[in-house]
Amino acid sequence: MRLHRVLGSLLLVAATGTFTVGATTVTKADPTPLDRVVPAPASVTPGGSPYRITGSTAIRVDDSPKVRRIGEYLADILRPSTGYRLPLVTWGRAGIQLRLTNGRFGAEGYRLDSGDGGITITATEPAGLFHGVQTLRQLLPAAVEKDSVQPGPWLVAGGTITDRPRYGYRGAMLDVSRHFFTVAQVKRYIDQLALYKINELHLHLSDDQGWRIAIDSWPRLAPYGGSTEVGGGPGGHYTKADYQEIVRYAASRYLEVVPEIDLPGHTNAALASYAKLNCDGTAPPLYTGTDVGFSSLCVGKDVTYDFVDDVVRELAAITPGRYLHIGGDEAHSTSHEDYVKFMDRVQPIVAEYGKTVIAWHQLTGAYPAKGAIAQYWGLDDTDAAEKAQVAKAAQNGTGLILSPADRIYLDMKYTEDTPLGQDWAGLVEVKRSYDWDPGNYLAGAPSSAIRGVEAPLWTETIVTDADIDAMVFPRLAGAAELGWSPASTHDWDAYKVRLAAQAARWDALGIGYYRSPQVPW
Repeated sequence: MRLHRVLGSLLLVAATGTFTVGATTVTKADPTPLDRVVPAPASVTPGGSPYRITGSTAIRVDDSPKVRRIGEYLADILRPSTGYRLPLVTWGRAGIQLRLTNGRFGAEGYRLDSGDGGITITATEPAGLFHGVQTLRQLLPAAVEKDSVQPGPWLVAGGTITDRPRYGYRGAMLDVSRHFFTVAQVKRYIDQLALYKINELHLHLSDDQGWRIAIDSWPRLAPYGGSTEVGGGPGGHYTKADYQEIVRYAASRYLEVVPEIDLPGHTNAALASYAKLNCDGTAPPLYTGTDVGFSSLCVGKDVTYDFVDDVVRELAAITPGRYLHIGGDEAHSTSHEDYVKFMDRVQPIVAEYGKTVIAWHQLTGAYPAKGAIAQYWGLDDTDAAEKAQVAKAAQNGTGLILSPADRIYLDMKYTEDTPLGQDWAGLVEVKRSYDWDPGNYLAGAPSSAIRGVEAPLWTETIVTDADIDAMVFPRLAGAAELGWSPASTHDWDAYKVRLAAQAARWDALGIGYYRSPQVPW
């Protein structure tokens, strides 16, 4: 008789996914709560029955190429793990619907409605639908990310999420100059960024150690200037076709590429490629170290501006995005007077080719052009006069992107024992990288000047995909939340629980993350 009862209980588990322990009913696979998402949504209203994706589920899309591509993207994620066909349809009933409307969701906002009848993601623009799809991914079991059939069930909790970003600029920077990363590696990084609604990929394309983009009018730059990297490795560069492939792939994930050519310092790779760019007409050797501040274009030579014009013109022509980053940091070998002259001549060149200037915050020591954006990379304890200079520029109309190095530089060590990274800005554990507010971080800068946040990854010590993963995760998720979520949702104690829940997804995606002791994994 006892055996029969046990067998009956096992059958009940198989049929319903529930069983009783004492007086408590345990569910085999409860759906992920709607408020477990990273970045935290603006508004969550749980309630109602969950929706279950089954073999009869279809994905209904608006009859437009952009919406269809988002539907195909979603289906490509769901099909391998569920084993279901999930056909795309443009009419009739379907379990998952992606639709555009004239609602008030803004350029990137969306609403996700879930119930036993299905899931509907609604947005004003395709970017909003895409971000809603990222939320749907996180509401499904982490096993949905695997590339082989998993047991499920595939439940999505009932209720409504209404969401839109706090800031329009939510970026991550990848330094491909100190160490070169292939097109495939950059695409992998783009996919990781998209999961957390990052919408700007800043590519640091030139530095002392390597020039990474082909320029037809200066053909020696890439093959010679890009022939090495930190430590003397083989380096590499992108052809224009390579770069355009990165741009297209990023656009398919609703990221805009922001290319950076660092000027007038950080230019040894260019100076080594062309002797005439040097004031003394002598080309220095290629550089494979990690020191900064020793190189400079020759501000007084006309050929310098011919060079800048050619590079900006060719790069702008293959960059559909709004921005072109001109660097401007650590120009220690350029006098202040020359720095101001240089920026006065270079900023109009960027405008001439239809792009908005972004530069590191040292630009505020010169005269930022109208509409220019300064990227602040100082520290909490940066000199007050330097901070005041940046704040004054913001008061006068210069936009700000916040990348404080001792908060969200992803190459900073977590602890003294972290094998990768640097510590010149201090040790940056997960709580420190999250626990600050971009809206009031820089005293004197009006909140209206803050365009958003960006988490840079400099690569002096970063060589492989595994290196990227270890330094980026879990801190990238916090940077993404600071950029997307309302300030009212920022709470470390709540965030660390949501962050811990991401671990199973990273495992499924093959992302090797740092298991910070500050997070309840």
